This record gives sequence, C-alpha cells and structure tokens, in this order.
Amino acid sequence: MRAVVQRVNRAKVSVESELINEIGPGLLVYLGVGVDDLESDIGYLAQKIVNLRIFEDDDGKMNLSLKDKKAKMLVISQFTLFGDCRRGRRPSYTAAASPDMAERFYNRFIEKVNNLGICAKGGIFKAHMHIEAINDGPVTILIDSKKHF
Repeated sequence: MRAVVQRVNRAKVSVESELINEIGPGLLVYLGVGVDDLESDIGYLAQKIVNLRIFEDDDGKMNLSLKDKKAKMLVISQFTLFGDCRRGRRPSYTAAASPDMAERFYNRFIEKVNNLGICAKGGIFKAHMHIEAINDGPVTILIDSKKHF
C-alpha cells in the first residue's frame, strides 16, 4: 500500500457539489492499494500514519503524532499512486489492485484507524471526487508499506 500523507488545517471531499466529509486540523491521506498487498499492510500503514510525529510541539519541533493531537484523518482512495510512468507517456496501472480488493482494503484501513482511536473519514470509492485542502507547513510524507525493512 502507498500513502501520501499531508498535514492540513482543514480538508474536505465533495462529489457532484455535495459535501461528503470534512475535517479540521489533521491529516489528509491519499491511499493506494497494490495488487501484491496483504492484510498486514493495512495494519502497518495505519499504525505508521497514526503515530507519525509530524505535528509541532510547543518548541516548534515535529514531535507530536495525530494520536497525540487527537486530530482527525480524511482518507481518499487513489489508485493512481500505483501509476508507472517509466515507459511512454501514459501511466500503466497494472500494479494497482482490482477495484474489489482496493475497496475492501480502503474500508479496512479506515476501520483500523478508527479502532486505533482516531476519527477517520473517507470519500466515496470510485467516485469522481473534488478534494479541497489547506496544507499546513506544508508537510507531505510518502509511505510505502513494502519499503519498511
């Protein structure tokens, strides 16, 4: 699984001009599921992101996690994180999971984050979404569950 994690002051997702979900300060997470991903990748990524120390403490150092801040997470499914642009001009998405698998893993990820005590909200899987975010910092982190060793 791959995630683009952005620290935000606020973020919201809409579909056809209808607000679906929004958060105040917290993390906006774009989540991609790969064809080779396992259930263990869900737990690894959820734990990693919830405990990632990318919020500033009173001294201005990034020492606090989402859990420490008791902030929220907005999770957006994004298969394009598995786009391979090495050949030609059109990305290949053969490394992305099937829609059925991706939706199952996406929902399990949100469930896992909620079980870790963080309020996680999502968009609508496979919908054409509009995402608005006010980045904080900006702080943007890339995480790949297959690159943690």
